Amino acid sequence: MSVREKVVRAAVRLFAEKGFEATTVREIVEEAGVTKGGLYHYFESKDDLLFEIYAAMLRMQTRRMVTIAESDLPLPERLHAIVADVVVTSIADLDAATVFFQSFPLLEKSKQVQVRAERRTYHERVRDLVAEGQRTGVFRADVPADLVINYHFGAIHRLGMWYHADGELSGEQVGKHFADLMLRSLRPEELGPV
Repeated sequence: MSVREKVVRAAVRLFAEKGFEATTVREIVEEAGVTKGGLYHYFESKDDLLFEIYAAMLRMQTRRMVTIAESDLPLPERLHAIVADVVVTSIADLDAATVFFQSFPLLEKSKQVQVRAERRTYHERVRDLVAEGQRTGVFRADVPADLVINYHFGAIHRLGMWYHADGELSGEQVGKHFADLMLRSLRPEELGPV
């Protein structure tokens, strides 16, 4: 594992355990087993570390989403796979996701703007799939696509508030349920309940 990866992993653990504000740079370097110089070689501040925690997850999830969105699967299957995937990947690194969503307001404003723009790009791509399905009659069109996306992704962003790895459901099961719920909410009324 590289010094950079060690620093990020240590920061995630400590931010999840103690909180972003209560964690010191000294504690991060001790946990990572690196020097302060090693940390500062990659990150100018704790703020940069917090930003990287989220940016790394968003980059990975965006790559996966684009691959699925551009696949040859039927539209409902693509949307289902994307929603399930974002849940599964969030749960797989739940500490990082939780740290970021709880600490986002503590980021400096310019980084908040950047994160919001990148997250909006992700959401808009998924929204466009919903809108495409609405235009073609695959999905019901009486609920705005933006509302569908905000509702479902809002729930996904709160996974860290209730999901526990030792609970009854695996990440894959939760992902499938979330995706099923989204697809059911979009089912055209004339087809009746699922």
